[in-house]
Formats: sequence, structure tokens, C-alpha cells
Amino acid sequence: MLLSLVKNLFGRAAAKHGNAARAAATNLIRLHIGGRVPHPDWKILDVQPGPHVDYVGHCTDLSALGGESVLEIYASHVLEHLGYRAGLSTALHEFNRVLVPGGTLRASVPDLTTLCTLFLDPALNFDERFEVMRMTFGGQSDNSDFHLVGLNQEFLTSYLQEAGFTGIVRVDSFGIFNDTSSLVFKGRPISLNLTARKPSRA
Repeated sequence: MLLSLVKNLFGRAAAKHGNAARAAATNLIRLHIGGRVPHPDWKILDVQPGPHVDYVGHCTDLSALGGESVLEIYASHVLEHLGYRAGLSTALHEFNRVLVPGGTLRASVPDLTTLCTLFLDPALNFDERFEVMRMTFGGQSDNSDFHLVGLNQEFLTSYLQEAGFTGIVRVDSFGIFNDTSSLVFKGRPISLNLTARKPSRA
């Protein structure tokens, strides 16, 4: 048991080191969509320009990036801003296009199932229930801060599979950035965090 645990830990460390070495050797990037804080290991794409932004653009159009040029994509509370008829599917297909075979997508969205349960909780007061409504429909602080789709694990998994992703797993935390993916409200984590892979070549 202990030997198996040690092997597993060493295996993870080696894989992480291997990914870092691979990115450095081949000029692959890690892409943080909608990021706010610069990080030496990640390039940021955002619709709003800023000193922290490496690529100005929308996540449905990653034409600034070549195919198979990205090792990992991180998108926290981004996908819910896309329409469910076309925008969401378009973005996920773009993510798949730019990722290398075997590349990883980490996506976090407000969990519609959790938010519905919270909204119906009779213990919430008016202000708390209103806050749940805001998390469902967006803060609406600017034109891009509106939520156009509600996603739970079933819905987002379906969209990811349709875009060609496999190995879809729900995780409690990504442990990479301090952002809304780890937001807790009234003792409940409100985010759905999924990791998915672009299939490796046979």
C-alpha cells in the first residue's frame, strides 16, 4: 500500500516535470482565458486589453494561436458567458484545436444544480437569495458580464464530449489560481470544476 502510494506520488511529480520540460523545449504555452493576475508560466487571453493581457480576443476565436500550440488551458467562470446554441460549442472546439494531443483543459463554471438548491433553501434571507440569483445570471457590471447559459456536470460534460474531449473528471479544486473556482457560499462550493483531455494520437 505504502509502496504504491510512493510510486504514485513520484509518478505525478515526474509527469509534471515532463510537461514543464516539454513546454520549454517546444515553445508550447499554457493559456489562461480571462485571467487577471500575471503568472510566469501562463499566457493570458482576455476580451479587454490590459498590462496583464498577452492576447486580446474572444475565446470563441483563438486564431491568434496555431493548432496544437497549447499544452494546457485554464478557464474559470468563462464558459457561462457564451450562448448555448453556438458560442459555447465554438469555444470548446477552438480549445480542442489549439491544444496538443494529450493536452489538458481545466474549466470551472457556476454549478447550476448547486445554485438552484441554494436558491430554494428557506434558511436564506433576501440578500443571500439575491446573491445566488446574481451568481446565476452574472454580476452585469459591463456588457460581457452576463451569463447566457446554466451548466451542471451533465450539460458541460455533454458539450465537452461533443467537442472531442475525453477523460472528463470532476475535481474539488484545481489548486492553481485563487479565483472563483474555489468560491464557497453558505458553506457550499458553488463551482463545477472539470478537467478534460484532448485525446492523444494513436
